[in-house]
Order: sequence, then C-alpha cells, then structure tokens
Amino acid sequence: MGEIARSWWLLLIRGVAAIIFGVLALIWPGITLLVLVIFFGAYALVSGIFALFAGFRHEARSRAWLIISGILGILAGIVAFIWPGITSLALLYVVAFWAIFAGVSEIVAGIQLRKQIENEWMLIVGGVLSVILGVLLLIWPGAGMLSLVWLIGIFAILYGIAMIALSLRVKNFTPREHVP
Repeated sequence: MGEIARSWWLLLIRGVAAIIFGVLALIWPGITLLVLVIFFGAYALVSGIFALFAGFRHEARSRAWLIISGILGILAGIVAFIWPGITSLALLYVVAFWAIFAGVSEIVAGIQLRKQIENEWMLIVGGVLSVILGVLLLIWPGAGMLSLVWLIGIFAILYGIAMIALSLRVKNFTPREHVP
C-alpha cells in the first residue's frame, strides 16, 4: 500500500473542514466580518496543517507543492488570527491570494500524481475551483461583504466535496502499472 493510500484521511479532513466552513458561511449570511475572519482563519489553518502533513508523508514529486500549499494555508490562518480587525477589503485580498496560490499548488500536485493514482483530476478540480475563487475576488473586490460570504461559502462546499471524493478514491488506491 502506497503513501498516498495511507494519507487518504488527510484529504477527508480537509474536505470536511471546507464543507463545515462553507455551510457556516451560508447559514449566517449576515455574519460579522470578525466571525468570518475567525472561520476563515480556522479553516485555512486546519487545511494548511493537513496539507503540510500530507506533503511530509509523500515521497512523490508532488511533495513540494503540498508543503507549499500547507505553508500558505497556515500563514493565511495566522494572519487572520493575528489581525482579527482586518478590513473586508484586506480579508478579500488575503483570501484571494491564498486561494490562487493554494489552487496552483494543488493543480501542479494533481498533474504530478497522474502517474501514481487514478482520479487525480479531483485534486486538479479542487485547485481550479480555488484559482477561480481567487481570481473572482480580485476582479470584483467591491462586490460587498454579503457577496463575499456567499462566494466563499459556495466555493468551500464545492472544494470540500472534491476533496472528500478524492479521499475516498485514494483510500482504495492501487498503484498504476508504469508502461515504458
């Protein structure tokens, strides 16, 4: 059994955390900025820790990208907790840049894992969703706090579903035969 199959639960936890964050953002659309910052900080920190942990467990070329993604998540979470009085525009930029960089890291990791696992496209889809979120936030920064909450909530749920689906596929991982 490969390292990837043994790490399936790390993806599952990241997916569950994303869905919880997304649902909380959607059920409280009038959420205060401080609460959103705390939710985002907790999610980014949990996601970053588990991505970092997965990066250190893997021996594949995707290791560096998982570690980068983990460090970025942890840093974004720390920024949110250290600077809780952050303005909505500053929060938007923290979320946007974190989403873009984490998404690119996941896309690259998914491409590099293509030779090792099946259904790596789910990791790539999660990365693409993350990049799209980041770009949308940068394109429309003045969309308002309520729009930001809804956009982040929907993204988090879709991303969480992609990570949970990937974790269930990875759990039953069997190495692909390498054809020379």
